[in-house]
Amino acid sequence: MASHQADDPYKQKFRPDADAKLDAQIDAALGGISMEDLYGFNKPPVAAEHAAEKGVRRGRIVSIEKEDVFVDFGGKSQGIVPLLQFQEPPQIGQEMEFNVERYDSAEGLLILSCKGSAAANVSWETLEVGQIVEGTVTGVNKGGLELSVKTMRAFMPAGQVDVYHVPDLSQFINQKMTAEVTAFERQGRNIVLSRRNVLEREREEQKKKLMEELAVGQVRRGTVRNVMDFGAFVDLGGVDGLLHVSEISFRRVRNPGEVVKVGDVVDVKILKIDRETGKLSLSLKQARGVDPWNDAGSRYAVGGEVTGRVTKIESIGAFIEVEEGIEGLLPIGEISHRRIKSPAEVVKEGDTVRLVVLSVDPAARRMSFSLKQAAPAEDTTAPAPPATNPKKKRPELRGGLDR
Repeated sequence: MASHQADDPYKQKFRPDADAKLDAQIDAALGGISMEDLYGFNKPPVAAEHAAEKGVRRGRIVSIEKEDVFVDFGGKSQGIVPLLQFQEPPQIGQEMEFNVERYDSAEGLLILSCKGSAAANVSWETLEVGQIVEGTVTGVNKGGLELSVKTMRAFMPAGQVDVYHVPDLSQFINQKMTAEVTAFERQGRNIVLSRRNVLEREREEQKKKLMEELAVGQVRRGTVRNVMDFGAFVDLGGVDGLLHVSEISFRRVRNPGEVVKVGDVVDVKILKIDRETGKLSLSLKQARGVDPWNDAGSRYAVGGEVTGRVTKIESIGAFIEVEEGIEGLLPIGEISHRRIKSPAEVVKEGDTVRLVVLSVDPAARRMSFSLKQAAPAEDTTAPAPPATNPKKKRPELRGGLDR
């Protein structure tokens, strides 16, 4: 400033030396700041300054006035959020995460919404990708759901309705949904929404919290989400665990779908936790009770008789279930006193038979039986001999041949 005034001959001629000293003091006080910067001529527009603040930010609640909650983000950045968006009454000093929707230049405040909550005032002018909105399902079409967001029509693809596949979308008609805007076109008045994105973020938060609480040996309640040939996946409330086919039941299970189905609510025991990958190994049979093989040796004495059900037939013999979880082998040589080529000649699946216990090995989870020893005096399994028709005696002819 001083150099500029020194170049002005008019000021040099008519201003006293005192003014020159004052200008020098002002220059020193400004510290090199130009008048343009001082009066804000070079300052970026307020809207552009706060554009970078959009997204999720953590702030502290500083005051609650009637229906509004004021949040401080540090410095001169403050925001306002409707009190109705809080599921529980907020407390002054409480820190939370908020969605920054926009900046209100008239009030000098950031317009906020609680994280995961829908934007309060949404319109074509304020709509943005990533914004959380609330809509009402008005219909179902071949590709997904039709919704109404305020007065705007929106569409949600079937794959974005839930984290898992939903076979019947009609169940959502007339229901309200919180969803994320993934795409929109103002001129065409088109909005595409995703409820799945919102649910996945919620599940991720639940997963972090749940993984801290889980421990090996706990019994937890979950929902069967998927059934495969090798087992089933169970959702424990944010964390999926594998229920292997060998851990579904103490008895032999060929197909997991015979025992559990999608949507079933089951109690499972946690066998293993991999905290790095977030994978769990679960057991349904161990949550239901004690392994029946533990005391099988005392309950099934060698030489004693038992009743069992034929569960499977193989070339080597038939497998017999004497109780749930305990299955043994009836060798082909112990089925009949006569020689047979296949167990199916005598027994079939589902038959109930009386047997003699030949051996019990609880450690190896093996047991063997004999069917023929259950009735040693008479082979009741042998087919009855075919009935014979004795030849009728020819009656004698009366009289001679000459008659």
